[in-house]
Amino acid sequence: MVLRPPHGSLDGSSSALAQSVTRLRAQPEVLSASDPVAPGAPALSADGEIGYESLHVGVDPKTLGPGFYARAQAAMAPVRRKGIEVEYGGSVDQLTRPSPNDKRSELVGFAVALVVLLVGVASVLGAVVPLLATLVSVLLGVSILGIVASVVTFGTASPTLALTIGLGVGIDDALFLATRFRQRLMDGAEPVDAAAATVATSGHAIVVAATTVCVALLGLYGSGLTFIGQLGRAAIFGVATAVAGAVTLVPAGLALVGRHIDRVALGRPVAEIGAAQDGWHRYATFVGRRPGALLAGGLTLLVVLAIPLVSMRLGHVGDGADPLSYTDKRAYDLISSGFGPGANGPLTVVVGLGGSARSPGAIASRLADAISRVPDVAHVGSLAETPDHALLVGTVVPASGPQAASTTTLFDRLVRTTPPSRAPSPGPARTATSRARRRARCSSRRRLRAGCRSSSRSSSRRRSCSS
Repeated sequence: MVLRPPHGSLDGSSSALAQSVTRLRAQPEVLSASDPVAPGAPALSADGEIGYESLHVGVDPKTLGPGFYARAQAAMAPVRRKGIEVEYGGSVDQLTRPSPNDKRSELVGFAVALVVLLVGVASVLGAVVPLLATLVSVLLGVSILGIVASVVTFGTASPTLALTIGLGVGIDDALFLATRFRQRLMDGAEPVDAAAATVATSGHAIVVAATTVCVALLGLYGSGLTFIGQLGRAAIFGVATAVAGAVTLVPAGLALVGRHIDRVALGRPVAEIGAAQDGWHRYATFVGRRPGALLAGGLTLLVVLAIPLVSMRLGHVGDGADPLSYTDKRAYDLISSGFGPGANGPLTVVVGLGGSARSPGAIASRLADAISRVPDVAHVGSLAETPDHALLVGTVVPASGPQAASTTTLFDRLVRTTPPSRAPSPGPARTATSRARRRARCSSRRRLRAGCRSSSRSSSRRRSCSS
């Protein structure tokens, strides 16, 4: 909870703050709550105008529910009556964020699908019948996804993703089937025979294409991020049911419509075989006359469009990217203003002491001195020894924000080079690194290992690694 008085310092509201902190500590889920104006508290800016309270709860913040947020608001009433601004960051932002309006995006997707089919088929019945069949199929897939989700964990965006990708695949299949069905009717076939021939020819291609899409979606597990792979697996339910509907419901609907498919036409009926002088034939002739020049031009255009890929940086979006209407964005800005941008993403340093011949104090002093000399480090907190004397734990505040490239560079430098090269230890050290890397480094020389984890006061997104 980030606090800012309307004027002056927070010290002038110490009694109201103490009352609010007492109320917060009385909540059953709260293990501890800090007072920003308590003596020696590091949670007050240099000018005293901005401070923050840290809450530690005994459950997953996602499970707290809106009731906890309402009680926290009530606990902060004494502070608010003083005119102090109260904003919420960290894990509490999961309770304060507005719920996404997925229904609106789904309706937009359905409307776009209808427009695409109307333009492609140029027939109201030829567009509506396949689209309704696809919608029924994809909704069935989302329902099956909900059943599977009772035993397998999926992200909250999975149903929307499955519906959207399923509609996209269904539109492609419907356009393919409706066009071939119409061509069979133009060739003189009866509607039922035309539908059967459409499934026998185009249906095979649709199934093969859908299988390729499903394999590609499973390939998202290759990213190494489980939740990304789970999104791809969830989308398979929409794709599979969309294809199942495309080879069953869509042909049945087209057979029922029969020769009435063009009764409400929006233009010239579109079929597979066009006139000898239509636009596509003229375009194909043009390409056939200049294949080399068009190939070179196309490749050049692709290269130009791919230039931004060279400077692309990937990562999680932090609270600083949220709109100003979100309380976590306002908390982020207040922390940056009072404590510097790096205070929104301090790095946690963990040092394993097992087997070290040096005293913990000597290791802490030497490591803190080494880290403080690294560029882009704004502040190094003291490394405190854990009660079991197994670890040293401290924080490093970068000079830049969590999303800055310089912070990523600092993180990599601390993990890969600074602790091993500047704070060697005669004893072996233990970290949470992979076994292969641990064996490789232990065989080369004995050194102190330090693990770094990037966290954020105003964001629940974290990344962790160790050297």
